[in-house]
Amino acid sequence: MRNLAYVGSLVGLVLLIGLALRTDFSALAHLWVLAGWSILWLVPYRGWYFLLFAVGWRQLLANYPRADELSFGYLWWVCSVREAIDRLLPVASVGGGLAGVRLLSWRGLARTQVGASVVVEVILTLMASYLFAAIGMVMMLQLTAVTVGQRQVLTAIAMTLPLPVVCFILLRYGGWFARLERILGSVIGFDTRADRGAALDLEVRAALQRTGVLVQAGALQLAALIFASFEIWLVLRLFGHPVSAATAFMLESATQAVRHLAFFIPGGLGAQEAGFVLFGRLFGIDAELALAVSLAKRLREVLCGLPSIISWQWLEARRLRQPARMTC
Repeated sequence: MRNLAYVGSLVGLVLLIGLALRTDFSALAHLWVLAGWSILWLVPYRGWYFLLFAVGWRQLLANYPRADELSFGYLWWVCSVREAIDRLLPVASVGGGLAGVRLLSWRGLARTQVGASVVVEVILTLMASYLFAAIGMVMMLQLTAVTVGQRQVLTAIAMTLPLPVVCFILLRYGGWFARLERILGSVIGFDTRADRGAALDLEVRAALQRTGVLVQAGALQLAALIFASFEIWLVLRLFGHPVSAATAFMLESATQAVRHLAFFIPGGLGAQEAGFVLFGRLFGIDAELALAVSLAKRLREVLCGLPSIISWQWLEARRLRQPARMTC
């Protein structure tokens, strides 16, 4: 994983340098001056995104003991921490889920059950993301004149569309976590006596059988992704280049798909920017404007993510001090 992060970072850095060499920074600065402090409206707007994800996650947790004691505000905060870790830290988009399991276990929920809900939620997020991308691609192919290079990227994205369905089937009918536990046991001496992998497989299979809950949670995640596309609509309006809601939807779906395709690049650094530049041309958006939009989204990620990460670390430090006080 560390080597993959190094390779991804190098690829992202090369992409960023290539884009920077072709950028008119004076034009980029002019766009930011034009938007002014209004760009900060992106921060509270993101709260609605976390809200929809928290509602969906709560539905997945509803059948577990003590889930009804979990406050919605705490769950909303955990959703923000999960995204902050995945977006800002070099964890290949998996660290946030692990942190989510730990944070909910602090509220008395069983880690195996919370872990199962996170696994199912990740599968639903993949499905919602690919459905979001597929809708955007169909709209783009019908409404715009796609170039050869853009069509090649769309084809690469389309080839990965079966991935979440395959993951769903494998988790629904296989015992993959038990196998992974046995592999870890043989390779690194991981303790397999508790059969945690088998227990997690059982919980995941049980969760994947609740079709109604899965549809509701998945629909909420898709709604969150659609809702997030209005960030682009707002930012482009602030930069003096207003577009329709459909255009914002297509741009968001395409750039998020590129970012998922480049999952090995920490934070999608460079991949997101390249996606905006590549697909922005379809809608008359030049490279400087596309980079300005991407930077606005990066700024929102930092302003939303840093408080979440700091508050999480503060709680971790507080819990570490508690045993020390009891010992004294």
